[in-house]
Amino acid sequence: MKVILLSTYELGRQPFGLASPAAWLRARDMEVTCVDLSREAIPQDAVSAADLIAFYVPMHTATRLAVAMLPELRRLNLRAHLCFYGLYAPANEAYLRKLGVETILGGEFEAGLVSLAARLSNGENGKQSEPVISLERLAFRRPDRRGLVPLEKYAHLTLAGGERRTVGYTEASRGCKHLCRHCPVVPVYNGVFRIVSREVVLEDVRQQVAAGAQHITFGDPDFFNGTGHALPLVAELHREFPELTYDVTIKVEHLLKHRVHLPVLRDTGCLFVTSAVESADDAVLEKLDKGHTRADFLEAVQLFREVGLAFQPTFVPFTPWTTLESYCELLKLLRERRLIENVAPIQLAIRLLIPAGSRLLGLPEMKNMIGPFDEAALVYPWKHADSRVDTLSAQLQQIVNSCEKMKLSRGRIFERMEKAADDASGTTNPHPPAKDVFPILTSPTTVPYLDEPWYCCAEPTSDQLANVGRAQRGLHQADTFV
Repeated sequence: MKVILLSTYELGRQPFGLASPAAWLRARDMEVTCVDLSREAIPQDAVSAADLIAFYVPMHTATRLAVAMLPELRRLNLRAHLCFYGLYAPANEAYLRKLGVETILGGEFEAGLVSLAARLSNGENGKQSEPVISLERLAFRRPDRRGLVPLEKYAHLTLAGGERRTVGYTEASRGCKHLCRHCPVVPVYNGVFRIVSREVVLEDVRQQVAAGAQHITFGDPDFFNGTGHALPLVAELHREFPELTYDVTIKVEHLLKHRVHLPVLRDTGCLFVTSAVESADDAVLEKLDKGHTRADFLEAVQLFREVGLAFQPTFVPFTPWTTLESYCELLKLLRERRLIENVAPIQLAIRLLIPAGSRLLGLPEMKNMIGPFDEAALVYPWKHADSRVDTLSAQLQQIVNSCEKMKLSRGRIFERMEKAADDASGTTNPHPPAKDVFPILTSPTTVPYLDEPWYCCAEPTSDQLANVGRAQRGLHQADTFV
């Protein structure tokens, strides 16, 4: 049984979503080929010979890119069984089945992939018998990373002074206890939280350290969903690898609730914590059901400065409830609180996506805000009541794209975005240059950050889609796909 697992985009990381199921399938003596199309071309011979082709789709961008690949895959192989698995597979089930995808797997997908491959191997009917969403408690295996593109080809950690470190990625838990309205985890897990055993996580870290990893990103939706699991894990990790650093993602709500544990993160090698702040407007935060307020966000910022950890907030600044005034207020707040370098510029240009199954659809006002579901775009389209807001969002995305290509510092990009926002709103108050607000070193940052500029709720750019075409023709250039 020949299986090919494909990833189109996983935030500049070596794809965990390929390595984990590969371990399960190879344990059943399946012949597995893992291909990361963000870093390598389509292996035409392997695709032509495959009995099962499975796309990992953990986010919107990955799904759009995977759909764009389907015609070429079908040209190479018409007989293979097609499967999509990951968070965005169940949400787009109807559309994917129209495109010829035969099996859809979400949630804890490893067992479903093994079941599917076994059925096909036994010559059984390809009609799906596995649950579309499984929340089964699995005994996870150590991810099998054989055949994947080396870690050094992926995103690196950049430190003050210009040092760069090779980054690995693993997951200590899946799902989330919380029900934020805009989060893609919620329609699949609906408040369910699953842990990966400590030894499996440590084994995965060990193999990545052996492969050159100097820093580990924990991809858990919220690392503090289970502090009883997370804290002993990082303590043991630090004992075994005292020089290894790491980063995690934690809700503002949990950062304040579990503040006593932040020094433990710091002392075990955590360099920064990413937190989905999303907005500094309390009305928007309530719409998103984030569980925190603007005041909570600012309290977390101060808490991190006292503890000595870097805080990296992420945002969805353009929503149906955003105004030009509130957007300018966000930029003002970031400047005043000396957070400019803590925020990746793309985070200040992201526009809210409303996918199928989103809890946002339960808000009464959404009925009059959105259009019919756009299957090709995988979203419910919406236009802002003030067209100037949509125009500004598009302009800011262009600014970020061009400035990233010029490798400008975050401070310089922020200045350009700030000017565009001022022009759009008619603001005339001058701002001091970013260099006068916080020190700009000769390196591009004063805080550690990963040099992958795109995030899961951003639309794929024209450059990304163009790279899919290059991959189809075997002309992929890995360093341009970000």
